[in-house]
Amino acid sequence: MKVLLISPPRHYWPFISEGDNFLLPQSLVCLAAVLRKDNHIVKIIDCMPQKIGWKSLKEAIKKEAPDIIGAGENHALYAHEVTKLFAMTKDISAHIITIAGGTHFSALAQDYIKNQNIDFIVKGEGEETLKELITEISKTSPSYKNIQNIAFKENGNIIETPFRPLIEDLDTLPLPAYDLVPMAEYGKSKYLFSPGGTTIHHSRGCSSKCKFCAFWVQMADKKEVNGQTISTPKWRTKSVAKTITEIELLYNNYQKECLVFVDESFNISQNWNQEFAETLISKPFNIKYFAFMRLDFILRDEKAGIFEKMIKSGLSHICIGVERSKDQDLNNFGKNFYSNQETVECFEILNSKYPSLFKQATFIIGTKDETKESCLAQVDFAKKLKVDFPAFHPLTPVPGTELWEEEKKAGNLENLNFQDLDWATPILPSQYLTRDEILDLIYIMNKRFLNFKWLFKGLFSKYTYKRRMYIWWFTVSLRLTLDSLIRFINPLKAKIYTKLEKPKWYNS
Repeated sequence: MKVLLISPPRHYWPFISEGDNFLLPQSLVCLAAVLRKDNHIVKIIDCMPQKIGWKSLKEAIKKEAPDIIGAGENHALYAHEVTKLFAMTKDISAHIITIAGGTHFSALAQDYIKNQNIDFIVKGEGEETLKELITEISKTSPSYKNIQNIAFKENGNIIETPFRPLIEDLDTLPLPAYDLVPMAEYGKSKYLFSPGGTTIHHSRGCSSKCKFCAFWVQMADKKEVNGQTISTPKWRTKSVAKTITEIELLYNNYQKECLVFVDESFNISQNWNQEFAETLISKPFNIKYFAFMRLDFILRDEKAGIFEKMIKSGLSHICIGVERSKDQDLNNFGKNFYSNQETVECFEILNSKYPSLFKQATFIIGTKDETKESCLAQVDFAKKLKVDFPAFHPLTPVPGTELWEEEKKAGNLENLNFQDLDWATPILPSQYLTRDEILDLIYIMNKRFLNFKWLFKGLFSKYTYKRRMYIWWFTVSLRLTLDSLIRFINPLKAKIYTKLEKPKWYNS
């Protein structure tokens, strides 16, 4: 069958603008590779890097005349763009089968399958499910009830099939179909993940279950027990050999020198980390890479001499979920696998021993008992840790998470707009602060941290990658700060800095 996988036009996230980097969607190239191996005709349209607007996309769909269009979304704030795509698809031809997937649609399958423009929803890990579904669609008399992990409508009834076991051996999957996307258009930013940035992943899932995170749920081992869904964290990885083969493809064929690992938790396996670092060091690459890492595993690998090898292999940028300065807050989030003391110890090592490493950290603002004083304590903690950049995100209830279920049960999500789930717009008040007060405090926190001393330190770093990242974060922060300042001076004329922005070519 002829399958068209699409990432539609979308508004810009607050931290991304026309001149910044759009990263390669791993889901599209991974799904495409499996379908192509199964002898389907597959094409990908990724609108953002090519600046394909809605009118142009409509004409492209007409020209391609696909049997099936697949699109998905991991982030709630872009879900409306996907439903808009499906509505446009059905307007072009009611015979085109539409399939939604990704974390957001998986979590709310019961709701979205009611949409008349969505024929199927593939839940959870997509490769095997999508392959089976398309094979069944191609039959003269298809029957979908035996395909695991899908939602669909039949005779006016909504049907959700049982969960599918996760793929145990990721090495059985073909290499992502990078040849189907405009690789030259990714990683063009002068500063962000420069030069030549591209996404990649070696693992799926996580070993922990933070109550605010939907990604571990998407890749969890799920079972139905007495009518309830039981999700257990599960982490899997490709072999080092498979990962290196993929890196060689990206480096040699597409000149990608900055790898952005989008794994939920890159450094879970100590043995994998060591083998990967040693293998990469032995290769004639000039590669730098970014990864999301757990700090307790950094400490573990540092003691074993492995983290130093990772730095030598090209590790240049890490993002750590510090989240809060108090252990009790971490425990409340389900992050009881490291302590405040370990956080301080980890950053002391990183600062003293690895000056070339750009250290990014995330902090969650707006807990139930948040006050002005506790907010400002987080920026003080970021200063104490000497992070290169702290991202202060308001507490955000995302569909599929324990936090979402708690707030939904409490009746706090009745008027929620998914487009506000951008990790920059406060969604919930605390007991002591309104949403607007939390937003104002985040502005104050950024202003306290991003001062001239901070900027001077980064701009005069002797490490090229670190200098570039300081320049990028400074320009982003300056833009957001100016918009926030306008908001303080004249709220009626202000453009709220956390809102999404429409590209000039969006409707073209």
